[in-house]
Amino acid sequence: MHKDYDVAVVGGGLLGSAIAWGLGRLGKTVAVLDEGDIAKRASRANFALVWVQSKGLGMPAYTGWTVRASEAWGRLAAELKDQTGLDVALQQNGGFHLTLGEDEFAQRGQLVTRMHNQVGAADYRMEMLSASAVKKMLPLIGPDVSGGSFCPLDGHVNSLRTFRAFHTGMKLFGVDYLPARPVSAIVREGGEFRLATPQGEVRAAKIVLAAGNANQNLAPMVGLDAPMEPTRGQIVVTERTVPFLPHPLTTVRQTDEGTVMIGDSREEQLDDRAVNHAVSAVMADRAQRMFPHLARLNVIRTWAGIRVMTQDGFPIYDQSESAPGAFVACCHSGVTLASNHAFDVARMVADGALAPDLVGAFSARRFGAPRAGQH
Repeated sequence: MHKDYDVAVVGGGLLGSAIAWGLGRLGKTVAVLDEGDIAKRASRANFALVWVQSKGLGMPAYTGWTVRASEAWGRLAAELKDQTGLDVALQQNGGFHLTLGEDEFAQRGQLVTRMHNQVGAADYRMEMLSASAVKKMLPLIGPDVSGGSFCPLDGHVNSLRTFRAFHTGMKLFGVDYLPARPVSAIVREGGEFRLATPQGEVRAAKIVLAAGNANQNLAPMVGLDAPMEPTRGQIVVTERTVPFLPHPLTTVRQTDEGTVMIGDSREEQLDDRAVNHAVSAVMADRAQRMFPHLARLNVIRTWAGIRVMTQDGFPIYDQSESAPGAFVACCHSGVTLASNHAFDVARMVADGALAPDLVGAFSARRFGAPRAGQH
């Protein structure tokens, strides 16, 4: 273990792991401070989508950021496989958001139009398709499906294998993964950061706060803001079945292992110890109306998880003026944006400054007056 590090990354989930892997790839000495497997990670409620569709309504820069991530995912998957031998099962042949009934189809069409009409948004070719057009690509849809939107840049991965690949790759790069080290205090002295943990102090020249919803408490320690508003989501997983879903949906996808994941809830309740069966029933009913084939399958797992979410749902990337070398990263789309975090954000941290357009679009200043010393 290094006594001092170039960078300490606080948070060993998918976001922190992607950034730490990227820093290790650049030859930096890195420590990842993590609660460890006792933590109920936000990844518990992720749906493993590499998703561009509908991202960025109200913030056109987010559209461009997700398109950039989608286009770089193939490179990330290839590098992880070359380094670790792990195939993250990236499938990127386009994805759907299906509608049930004519009212939903009309509402979705209005959303697509609003997305296309945003000034400055990247063109990601999202289009509305009729039920007959959808059926040519998804032959097993049910009669209630009225059509939907399709985006050719969408896809999905095996997110657990991606997480494992990042951690395997970090180790190969010489990154120190330090579990059971939740950070309780951060101070900057003598040009370095000192991070207090139950296992002792860790020192680093730079730090990246990538601790999900906990960033709200950590960011003010280095003169930054991270206004979070977490939500709860539920996931339902069926038994394995024959391949029938060649494209992922916003709410239904067939994994590379043959199971079907269903996830379509966003709840304000933040207790993840029990499943709300009424919510699960609505999710399952909608999925079954989309694909009647699902009615023949048994549910094998269902659970709830707390999702990382900023107050407006868009990412936060910031750096501190009062504590130079301190960065914060918060996002809901840890899978989609993993390629950007591994390649772009890691390089910016290594260079000592976030790109002006990234800070300009995603700074927490958008939530109100900046803190004294915030960049």
